[in-house]
This record gives sequence, structure tokens and C-alpha cells, in this order.
Amino acid sequence: MADHVGINTFRTYLMQGTGTGTLTWAKLVDIKDFSDLGAAPEPIETTTLSDPARTYIPGIENTEQKTFTCNFNNADYATLAALKGQEINVGVWFGASYDDSTGTYTPDGNIAKFTGKGYIDVFVNGGGVNEVVNMTVTLTMTQNFIKEAA
Repeated sequence: MADHVGINTFRTYLMQGTGTGTLTWAKLVDIKDFSDLGAAPEPIETTTLSDPARTYIPGIENTEQKTFTCNFNNADYATLAALKGQEINVGVWFGASYDDSTGTYTPDGNIAKFTGKGYIDVFVNGGGVNEVVNMTVTLTMTQNFIKEAA
């Protein structure tokens, strides 16, 4: 498939890297959605009284919070709650290999891998009649997501 066609979100994973040096990566939890993995740099105004219009240069990128929605279950909530307040290595990986014999997908990031670091938090979302109970994973980024080399 040509790159210009695009990809869909099927086989997108929230990953956690552990260890030192070369990290060992494993799926953290299944996700239903994810926020933007980057942000535009803040503009820094350089306008002088001689300029006929405002002028800017790019500032630093905002390492804002990133959010991920998940289905609530006790095991995943306990895993995330145990990491609360810790800075962790995180990744959003696109792509997985499929095993015909087991019928399972294994995240491998064969399309793209974005990695960063952040402090993790989790909370259960409000709900209404006939809805799935969701939880939100929040990452306060200390190192914004960057695309890993292929």
C-alpha cells in the first residue's frame, strides 16, 4: 500500500518501555482514542515599531498533557493506578503482526513508533444510561512524542 493512501487507527497501541539502555516495550492497556501526539510551537512576537504588521519566530513546543480513553476494567485500572505519579517511557505504536495459528495481533510498530516520557494518571469517566464505563489515562509529558527512526 502506498504511503499517500494513509492508515486507519486499527492496530494502534499505547506502549510502556521499561529497563535501562535499550527499553523493553509492552502494551500498557487497550485504547479507544488518543490525543494529538504533537503541538505547534508557541509564537514569539518580534514586532518592532518599524514593522507594518506583527512578526513572529517559532518558540518551543508545548509538552501539554496527552489523553487516552480506555474501557474500564479492574485489572487495567489497577495497573495504571500503580503507575500514578511516576514518570514512565511511553509509546504510541501503529502496526502489529498477526499470528494465523493463534488469531492474535502483537504490537510491533511496523508502520510507525512515537515515543516520549511523562507522568501518568488515571480516572474513571462519568457515564449515563446504557453506556460503556470508560477511564481516561493522562500523561503530563516531560519529553514530547517524537517519531522513531524506521
